[in-house]
Amino acid sequence: MKNIVIHAPGDLRIEERDMPSPGPGQVLVRIATGGICGSDLHYYNHGGFGAVRLKEPMILGHEVSGHVEALGKGVTGLQAGQLVAVSPSRPCRDCRFCDEGYYNECLNMRFYGSAMPFPHIQGAFREYLVADAAQCADASGLSSGEAAMAEPLAVCLHATRRAGEMLGKRVLVTGCGPIGLLCILAARRAGAAEIVATDLTDFTLRVAARNGADRVINMADDAGAMDGYSADKGHFDVLFECTGAAPALAGGIAALRPGGIIVQLGLGGDMQVPVQTLTAKELQLRGSFRFHEDFFSGVELMQKGLIDVKPLITQTVALADAEEGFRVASDRTRAMKAQIAF
Repeated sequence: MKNIVIHAPGDLRIEERDMPSPGPGQVLVRIATGGICGSDLHYYNHGGFGAVRLKEPMILGHEVSGHVEALGKGVTGLQAGQLVAVSPSRPCRDCRFCDEGYYNECLNMRFYGSAMPFPHIQGAFREYLVADAAQCADASGLSSGEAAMAEPLAVCLHATRRAGEMLGKRVLVTGCGPIGLLCILAARRAGAAEIVATDLTDFTLRVAARNGADRVINMADDAGAMDGYSADKGHFDVLFECTGAAPALAGGIAALRPGGIIVQLGLGGDMQVPVQTLTAKELQLRGSFRFHEDFFSGVELMQKGLIDVKPLITQTVALADAEEGFRVASDRTRAMKAQIAF
């Protein structure tokens, strides 16, 4: 079977590996669609992000959906041919954080396509994937492309829970890639009254405007466009910081009103934080990392038509053209979410 393997920055290969078989409690999934994530792009373009670096060849990918091909012993509730979204979250369920129900902070997490541990955790961009039955969410009624969006949607649903009460809140989203766009959709679904989004490209901002942002601001065109929101100690109640860039965080903090909440999703490495402003305005800085049970909630929201991810899927390429897909996905002037059809 074919796998998409990263060896070094710019060195992406399609390689053959042996066909796997499901064990007890597992299923064999014939992968249909895989979404190219920002972390996949970091591995492809830079060999990692922050302190996380590639140390060995690694199969990429963690945003996948597919059809059940075979069931392992003891599996119930799934059947051959069924479309499933596969959660990449695989906590050990035995460490102290798992015992506390804090699964996304598992000490022994096996998250698909991650170079954080060594040996690396191999990813899900392969024609056939063995997964635990508990990872598989019934995606009936969705396209395989929609089902593959369950993972980034789960990231944003988790972040929205981290933000707390959203009804009637004024929200700022910095960064309008897929995570920023899904935060807009999640915040609006949770009751946000006003959403302003910032980015550096017109393409991403147009997509944001069509998908729930009340106002979009291109900071590359007008760096002072946010100044009015900083008057009288700030305007926004919640900041979703999705860039991992220090200037975006600093500008967002300036625009938050006293008592506001910062939810940091962007992973761009360590950043300087204006602690004096944080203190003087009594702001709360909350990290948001991955997800767990939010994955199944996201699939259900899509199935019920309460969140529509289809407008965010801008390109789909064949497996043989995977590298072209990575190049397209790296171009923020024309790609929101690029996917690979297996």
